[in-house]
Amino acid sequence: MERGVRRWDALAENLRARVNTATSVRREEPLGPKTTLRVGGAARLYAEPASEADLQALLREAGAHEVEVLLLGRGSNLIVPDEGVDGLVLAFSHEIWSAFEPRAAGRIWVGAGLRLKSLCGRAAKAGLVGFEFLEGIPGSVGGALRMNAGAMGGWMFDVVEEVRVMSRAGEVVTLAKGAMHVDYRHCAELQQAIALGALLRAPPGRTETGAPADADAIGRQIDVYRRKRQESQPREPSAGCVFRNPVGTAAGFLIDECGLKGARVGEAEVSTVHANFIVNRGAASGADVLELIRRVRARVREIKGVELQPEVLLFGKKWEDVL
Repeated sequence: MERGVRRWDALAENLRARVNTATSVRREEPLGPKTTLRVGGAARLYAEPASEADLQALLREAGAHEVEVLLLGRGSNLIVPDEGVDGLVLAFSHEIWSAFEPRAAGRIWVGAGLRLKSLCGRAAKAGLVGFEFLEGIPGSVGGALRMNAGAMGGWMFDVVEEVRVMSRAGEVVTLAKGAMHVDYRHCAELQQAIALGALLRAPPGRTETGAPADADAIGRQIDVYRRKRQESQPREPSAGCVFRNPVGTAAGFLIDECGLKGARVGEAEVSTVHANFIVNRGAASGADVLELIRRVRARVREIKGVELQPEVLLFGKKWEDVL
């Protein structure tokens, strides 16, 4: 144990020596409070890069020591195990990653760390139509790109023209949307590479000329989406939808049909509002959540004959090792 601690301490010092002082590098950083579910342990190493150069340095140093690198956005759509993460967790919390720059013809350049809610609001103020659906997604641009996040009938890649990415080796390229392989809750190129930012534009039919629209009208549509979300999703801490929707049906419907709304393990509960959400009733542990996921899968398999697959990410582990 002591030898392991010394190794992580030494790695932390190596990382600090290779980055600017504006980049924060910390040991045993609690991750649970940084997630929307509010469960889980600490990262052995945690950093908030303050520039692309520092991000490159962190990635290359981690690679040289064969340390796993994980990305933490706004902490939605993921579960952190109670034992934490044996690796380097990177968070795009520095302001340089929250860029919002209107461009010609209704386009916007946005940084990977920009909150989707902020993107939506700022686009509305600028009179840009077509980004309203993003209001209901509790995450950041980078996470939404990696997962092709969706809400209210819209998907992140509906509004993407190109993405600037960095490989785990620190190489930077810009990829056109047409060159990327995107499907339901997945972008192949971003499973390893890291999104730095993206050029966005509303899809055809949402805006005709790129001229500013009525900000009040856009705001009213955002309010409609907000009310729908509040009526259909739980207010307690959660990681969002836990399971992928099987072909031809909805995971929440199957779970509900199996009588699992309100099922609990410790302080983790299947939401009574939407059965595909597991909520933290106050002091849930990561173990509570994982056990409840196992029980839900087993019950749906038994009654419906359907093997539900997790949509939410398990930080630092593989689902097949815990289910």
